Amino acid sequence: MLKKTSQNTTPKAILLRWVSVRLPISRFKQYFTHYYLPSNLNFWYVFGSLSLFLLALQILTGIWLTMFYTPTPEEAFNSIEMMMRERPYGWLLRYLHSTGASFFFIVIYCHIFRSLLYGSYKKPRELVWLIGVSIYVVLLTEAFLGYVLPWGQMSYWASQVASALLTSIPVIGYDLMLWVQGNLTVSGETLHRFFALHIIGIPLFLLFLVFLHLIALRKVGSNNPDGRLPQSKAKSNESCSTQLPFHPYYTVKDLFALVIFLFIFLAVVFFAPDMGGYFLDTNNFIPADPLQTPSHVVPLWYLAPFYAMLCICPNNLFGILTMFSAITILFMLPWLDKSPINSLRYRGWCTRTAFGIFIPSFLLLSYLSTTALTPLKITVMQVLAINYFLFFCLMPFYTRYEKNQ
Repeated sequence: MLKKTSQNTTPKAILLRWVSVRLPISRFKQYFTHYYLPSNLNFWYVFGSLSLFLLALQILTGIWLTMFYTPTPEEAFNSIEMMMRERPYGWLLRYLHSTGASFFFIVIYCHIFRSLLYGSYKKPRELVWLIGVSIYVVLLTEAFLGYVLPWGQMSYWASQVASALLTSIPVIGYDLMLWVQGNLTVSGETLHRFFALHIIGIPLFLLFLVFLHLIALRKVGSNNPDGRLPQSKAKSNESCSTQLPFHPYYTVKDLFALVIFLFIFLAVVFFAPDMGGYFLDTNNFIPADPLQTPSHVVPLWYLAPFYAMLCICPNNLFGILTMFSAITILFMLPWLDKSPINSLRYRGWCTRTAFGIFIPSFLLLSYLSTTALTPLKITVMQVLAINYFLFFCLMPFYTRYEKNQ
């Protein structure tokens, strides 16, 4: 009894009590030990925690880069070259940021793939999916703005292409272009606006969406590969899954996955940060030259799927509508899927066939848009884009009438 009293009067105990009265730190523990997850989660479920790690890495390295970056057309390219060549470990932090962006999208695409594979967008997780797609759209915007900031040859002409597409929008296109560019042409005003949005505006909104995503997920609980309900929510005649606390079971599992991920990630950062031009376009190591138009503006791979939607359309306005339709249709997915089954493990052959066509079509469409385009490639990309839209448009029919296992 005396020992317990002495422990409660130690300076550490007194400090913790003082903080707990003013800040509910004791509740933070409940988010780990009192947050239960299905016991049958496989390795596909580690990509959520990996994405949080990469988001933190992007923010920390981005803060460092802003200390040495000069957002002017005259100095933007030179400031990046200086930080890589003259600042201690500047090359490492730059590559952690640029290569980290590519790995961020790899993890995000794996996270989305898992949601499609196990039906994590279905009731009651519709809001989790909608917020997640919103995060994906914001990340695409953030990635494009970051692509422009080095003010290399590809950066400059990518911003020119984006501005030209805005003018194709009826009625508001010209005014929208002026608002985005800040001038009649891509200039220093454009770079300043992109820089402000990239480091302040969009990251704050992104963090808010991530917070909502986690809160919504905690409210309804995580899905599982079998699509079973947890024991507390399952009815007597329904299959259910046992649950385990997030800590220590899944914190250890996520940390193990993080260690493996870091081995791969750091190997790329140290030995192949540009990955043959897919992670960093080698033409972007050339300063921007408004007088020299490149033969083909190549987007980075994570922007390629929707850039492809622009390439396959002869009309700019139709290309913009196609690109926005490809993104908008993702928000409708929870209501397009009419199947009572969540997981693809127990779906019928129609859904499996459609999914087996959709994934390769999306990957091949992304790859072809990063290569020099020919009439044959454009035709193939048009077919692949049709496959992309058919996967969603036909979903209400093949998911409603197919025979599930």
